Parts: sequence; structure tokens; C-alpha cells
Amino acid sequence: MIDATHDSALESWVESANEASADFPIQNLPIGRFRARGSAERWRSGVAIGDQVLDLEAVGLSAASDDTDTLLSRSCDERGAWRARLVEGLRRGSADAQRWQQAMRPQAAVELGLPCRIRGYTDFYTGIHHATAVGRLFRPDNPLLPNYRWVPIGYHGRTSSIVASGHPVMRPWGQVKPPDPAASPRLQPTGRLDYELEMGIVVGSGNALGEPIPIDAAEEHIAGLTLLNDWSARDVQAWEYQPLGPFLAKNFATTLSPWIVTLEALAPFRRPFMRADADPAPLPYLEGESNRAHGQVAVTLEVWIQTRRMRETGISGERLSRSSALDAYWTMAQLIAHHTVNGCNLETGDLLGAGTLSGAAAGQGGSLLELSQGGKTPVSLSNGEQRTFLEDGDRIELVGYCEAPGFRRIGFGACSGTILAAHAASSR
Repeated sequence: MIDATHDSALESWVESANEASADFPIQNLPIGRFRARGSAERWRSGVAIGDQVLDLEAVGLSAASDDTDTLLSRSCDERGAWRARLVEGLRRGSADAQRWQQAMRPQAAVELGLPCRIRGYTDFYTGIHHATAVGRLFRPDNPLLPNYRWVPIGYHGRTSSIVASGHPVMRPWGQVKPPDPAASPRLQPTGRLDYELEMGIVVGSGNALGEPIPIDAAEEHIAGLTLLNDWSARDVQAWEYQPLGPFLAKNFATTLSPWIVTLEALAPFRRPFMRADADPAPLPYLEGESNRAHGQVAVTLEVWIQTRRMRETGISGERLSRSSALDAYWTMAQLIAHHTVNGCNLETGDLLGAGTLSGAAAGQGGSLLELSQGGKTPVSLSNGEQRTFLEDGDRIELVGYCEAPGFRRIGFGACSGTILAAHAASSR
């Protein structure tokens, strides 16, 4: 619900939060974890405000230093009261300003880790434009499989290889099958390394084994959203994915942004869930009144690249694509309802990837696989370089932000990773 905490006139005594382009104004207040840069200290729970991090334990708003489980698993009413208390302490003129100032840490002076302890990871395939574009590369006459409009497609991934923004990504090895039908597969570093522009859904409170979550209650089990990069080795994927789906092509790294933007902060940017008239209506367990009214979230999504040559010549990078989370075919509530309809139990901190969120127009592809038409049409960069897939030294950054008339812009913070060369063959 939209309330006083979303008032665009609210300002903070943290001056950097009042800048119009700030990702973290007082209307946002995302949750994450931090520690002193270069230290081995324990992780501490914090909230981003401007260019600072508020230490929640130091101001009595977290029971212990790394207490994100308790923060995420609170009920909607409890989270709303907690958010209101944060706003009261951070607003300009607050009586808490002097005391809370002592609990602030510059973001530039801290290391930002994964925003919570992630227990389980499921990656879905909700981007219909991505699914259609990729399907067209392999099945020109039947790009979208018949089950796509009926069932949210997903697979379970690894949690051990989920890394925080800024962590480098090493080019993976895997089996690759040459085009020659008579040729045998060989083990080699991927030559078709790609990114995937996604959003992550973080589970708040879980459900008991055997007890499905009905769609009308699904959002009570969601803490918030993050940015997610599902790195992919396309040549490895093409050879291994049949009949069981992704494996080594996906599990070598998944990058997550360091902040969970809460559902409360996203309230002004909710939009109705809509389907084309020609599409089938979802089955009853995937239909709900609240989902129809405001099941979608309007998040603008961008992908930026900085190549090694760009860094060496002082170029900060350039945008590869822009799309929107509104292009998701299934909503976050539908994903929760479907994930649990068979009795599967979700836990606090579980992560659900939405799948690659591409737009329908040229330049809106959420992966190089789409932008380069499967490697057939190189993407030209402003400095004369070209890319079909990622090269060593390339840095990819995902950006997400929400804007709406009458409300403050809020952002998700950076989700970035730089490609390192593969390990030497001698280690294989």
C-alpha cells in the first residue's frame, strides 16, 4: 500500500539521498549486508540511504549483526512498521539524526556481500520475448513451445556459485560439440559466454512441506526484488541441455546485486497483470484478484558493457540494451503459487530468478545471444570493437530503476561482474 513513507517531498538528513538521480532516497531503504572493506569481519545487516549504509544493529533495528532472516521473514504489517520507523529516524529534522549518524558507514568504505543467506535457487523463464527470440534461432517454424503459455517453466540451480556484485567470473570449461555431425565433443573453455538480464525474487517467510501457497497469499511470502545475472555458456548449453536442461552451462556463476528492494518500497510502481486477448487464461491456481490488479512491477532494466580497451582508454562503458520487467509473462505471485502447488516448501532467503527480461523491439534483448542473432550479427560498440559473445576482460553491469509521476525514483544498485580467462588446460 502507498502511505506516508512514499511521499515525494520527504527528504533525509543524509544529503546524498536527496539527489534526484540517487538510487537510494529515503523512499527506498533496501536491505543488505556489509563489512569493512578488506576485512574478515562478520557480516552486518544494513540499509542503503544515499551513498551511506545504516548499521541496523547499532540503532536497535536488528536483533543481531547478521539478522537478515528475521528482517525478511516478518509479516507485511511488521515490515511496514519497521519501514516507518526507519523513515522517522532518517528524515530531515529527525530527533534520531545525531545518534544515527554514528551508525553510518560510507558505501565506498565497505564491502557489500550477498544481501542474505541464500538457501535455495530456482531460475524461471518468464521473459516471453526472450523465449520467442531464442526459440526462433533453433525452431524457426515453432519458436515458442506449446506449454509456455500454460505453465511457468523453471529449473533448480546452485546456491554455492551465487556471488555478489563485483565478484569476477572465470570463463568456464565444458563439453562442446562441433557442428560437424561426425565430430566428437571435446572439453574446452566456452567460446560463447553470455549474460542474462534478470530480476531475483527473495522469499521472506516460507511454507511448510506439503502446504501450497495460494496465489492471493503469495506476496506475503516475498521480501523483495534484486537484480540477477544468470551467466551462460551457450555452446556448452546447446550440447548438454537435452533432455534434462541446464547444468554446467549455468552453474559456474550467478551474480546478484547487493540490495533487496522491499515490496513496500515498490508499491508506487505496481501495475496490473495483463495478457493478450489471444492468450489462454491461466489455470485457476494462477489467477487472483490482487494479482490481476497489481501483479506486475514497472522496473526499467539496462545492460552496460565496459571492455578492457574501454578501461584502458578511460571510457566508462556503454549501454547494450534497455527493457522492462513488465515484459515478464508470469508475475512473482504466480511463480510462488506454482513453485509450491505440489507441496514444495520454500524457505526464508530462497531466490527465484525471473528469467531473461527482453523487450519485443530491436535493442531490447536481455542477452548477447539475442542481440547478435545467435552470433551471426556482431554488436558494434562506439569505440570500433564488436561483440557476438563476451571476451576476457569485459565487464557487464546490470542496472534497474523505477520511475512514476508524483513519486521519487528508486534504484537497485549495481550488479556487475568482469570476465577472467579460463583456468589453464593443465588443471583438467
